[in-house]
Amino acid sequence: MTNSKKPNTLFWVIGVISLLWNAMGVNQYLQQAYNTATFKAMYPDEKVLEMAQNTPSWVMAAFALAVFGGFLGSVFLLLRKKIAKPIFLISLIAIVIQMTYNVFMSGAMEVYGAGVLIMPFMVIGFAFFVLWHTKKCETKGWLS
Repeated sequence: MTNSKKPNTLFWVIGVISLLWNAMGVNQYLQQAYNTATFKAMYPDEKVLEMAQNTPSWVMAAFALAVFGGFLGSVFLLLRKKIAKPIFLISLIAIVIQMTYNVFMSGAMEVYGAGVLIMPFMVIGFAFFVLWHTKKCETKGWLS
């Protein structure tokens, strides 16, 4: 079934930005999961690198679900498929789990101070926005 309602330009702009944002997340996950030289170079302080390398597997699983879910949701959004909404919701839940550990359980606040809160709030805010945008697109009949 084809959808005759055409989305506006903003739909495509948000979809592409979401895809690029989540592609960066996938890259970051792969860098950390495979402990690459690029990942190690991001942490000149050995203590901080060790903290990042010792992230529990359940947090890494949430990280993977968050970024791959976000990427897949973005692909489905650009394909104008309703399945994007539940995928973005699963991604958001995984983000909240991951960020809860990163902010409250990892000891990052003691190492970085309050500045550690900037990225988690950005990531969670963006995920909420994309989920809201997807719901709005579904309501407008742009997704099938």
